[in-house]
Amino acid sequence: MDMHKWLSALLQSLVFIPGAASCFLPAVKQMKYTPAKVSALCAAVVVPFCFTAATLHAVFSIGMNALILPFLVLLFFLYRRTMNLDLPRALAIYVGVCAIETFPAQFAYAFDASLHPASGAADFSPEAALFQLVLSCLLLLAFFFPATRHFSRAVDSLVFPKIWYSTVALSSVFFVFNVLAIPRSYSTLHTGRMYSLFLIFEAGAMTVLVSIYVLFYQGAVLILEQSAIKERSQLLEMQADQYLTLLEHVRQTAKLRHDFRHSIHLLASLAEQSDIGSIRAHIAEYETMIDQLSITNYCSNAALNALFSYYHEIAANAGIRTYWSIGLPEPLSFSELDITGLFGNLLENAIAGCQTAPKCSRYFCLTAEVRHGSSLYIVSTNSFDGKVRKGKDGYRSTKHSGNGIGLSAIAAAAEKYGGSSRVSNSDTEFFVDVVLKI
Repeated sequence: MDMHKWLSALLQSLVFIPGAASCFLPAVKQMKYTPAKVSALCAAVVVPFCFTAATLHAVFSIGMNALILPFLVLLFFLYRRTMNLDLPRALAIYVGVCAIETFPAQFAYAFDASLHPASGAADFSPEAALFQLVLSCLLLLAFFFPATRHFSRAVDSLVFPKIWYSTVALSSVFFVFNVLAIPRSYSTLHTGRMYSLFLIFEAGAMTVLVSIYVLFYQGAVLILEQSAIKERSQLLEMQADQYLTLLEHVRQTAKLRHDFRHSIHLLASLAEQSDIGSIRAHIAEYETMIDQLSITNYCSNAALNALFSYYHEIAANAGIRTYWSIGLPEPLSFSELDITGLFGNLLENAIAGCQTAPKCSRYFCLTAEVRHGSSLYIVSTNSFDGKVRKGKDGYRSTKHSGNGIGLSAIAAAAEKYGGSSRVSNSDTEFFVDVVLKI
């Protein structure tokens, strides 16, 4: 066995270690298991591959790309198994890291060409392989802070599949181009100014790709901010409607209070005449007026109260019977925007589901209560027509292609507060159970 080739192949394969770490950095909050467990699982797969690939390359002269490229596909399935990510986000991160990792390889080939001008990529030297490994580790260190502090925000909150798929296509172009641009013979790099042009081109391409990722992040942040502004605007509109309702309530009850003394005189007069029937009729009419003017107060938070009132009116207009019991912690231990976003998506989805069922069968049960003093349990059950679309990533929207954004947002909010969400259905009912840590 050629130990020179074996060592070179082993060092090349070890690049999977910083590459795998780079895949987990922007999605660390989406990991199914602890970092230690994930690291052990990845090591159990990657390390044996490194030694096996090195041996196959040294003994049978199998090209490293012929070994590495199929393993990349296998490694992606392992990545998916360890993450709570849908396919678009997982694929975007994975292919993006693969594209970035091709640049240390290209610079390593250039370094090898300077050491061994008469050689080629098939005889990649251990020195160049070590150079590639060091560059990959430096790249990991350089992206550690922006990936964990900034890009993770886009990964956790941006749930639009088309946006993520567009980055997959872009990263794939750079990845494929760099694989095809591997210098088979280093002599071509020493023709004229080809060597310096190769370095300039690769450095420029890497700068362009990183710049695109930065622009993508800035665009993602803008989308999230616009979405937050839109949600806040909708909440303010709901609160404004609630305020007008309260003003009308105050006006009507003031009139009722003003007329109350006349009712007392009338009841007293009817009592003197022993006209019990008229007394009962007047009291019944008075109770009806009070019921019509009553306003349900779901909770003490103004924004949430406006939200519940808004969707309750929509449900009532759609002929949906509502059975709601809302008990929230006082004071709220969640961001007002987060909790209103969660309930807003829950209410909107449930009411939309009810509207697919026959009008006589529409109902929506919602319970929110604090249990054990540490968790808020939210249980939603609504009728629907029984039609669902499911994929490997869970429920998909019946309104458009792709995953249901509302359900994804609910799951993201639950994870943010250390809780969980579970979605299921029967032939006639749709269930959503959410737990949030207080």
